Amino acid sequence: MKPTTISGNAIQTLLEQKKIAVMDELKSALGTHAPATVFRKLKELGYLTSYTHGSRYYTFKSIARFNQQGLWSFNSVGFSIHGTLLNTLVNLIHSSEGGFFAGELNTLLNVNVSPSLLKLFKQGRVIRKKHLGLYLYCALDSSISKRQIVNRQASNASQGARGIIMGSDWVSDEIKAAIILFVSLLDEKQRRLFAGLESLQFGHGGDHWIAQLLALDPHTVSKDADNYWNETFNGKVYGHRGLGAMI
Repeated sequence: MKPTTISGNAIQTLLEQKKIAVMDELKSALGTHAPATVFRKLKELGYLTSYTHGSRYYTFKSIARFNQQGLWSFNSVGFSIHGTLLNTLVNLIHSSEGGFFAGELNTLLNVNVSPSLLKLFKQGRVIRKKHLGLYLYCALDSSISKRQIVNRQASNASQGARGIIMGSDWVSDEIKAAIILFVSLLDEKQRRLFAGLESLQFGHGGDHWIAQLLALDPHTVSKDADNYWNETFNGKVYGHRGLGAMI
């Protein structure tokens, strides 16, 4: 007696309708309880697993509509032309003009990549260099990584220090997290004093930025900054280095 032949048409129809599916849905479509049977059919048809959601979702390469970075997202589930998250990170970093910070990759891939980046670094698949207090991840190839670091430095120089702190998403996320954590340990008076001090560090517009972050009145922050300047330093700042000097 010949073994029953299972057609892959059922999962093809399912994925064409739903775009993505989890293993239980695919097994149900094929009428089987064996994951191996599903994988065999998926392989025949050319499939991808998601790099988000623990690689639980599946789709066909023919269904995905990749962007220039080789990424595709459907209902917040991310897929990559490079397959796994690790392979995706290596390829993105290798092909980048100025390397990547973890925050930039978090935003691009919509997933926390820090554990994966550390794993890649320990495996020797990427390198990292401290830049502006953060790790910049670059290609393993030294000729590429040197160019990436130079490009990143040139880009930062063109923005200016204030633009780096207050205008770039990757830095603002890191700075915001550090400030919020530190301020949570302060009392009301200390919070206002800290806000005024940091607004001086950030320069013009800093009072509005720090006030918005800490839910304070910008006028109060500006006044506290003036008081801090006039009363504590008598118009002179002695060695203040901003947030980095206080936490």
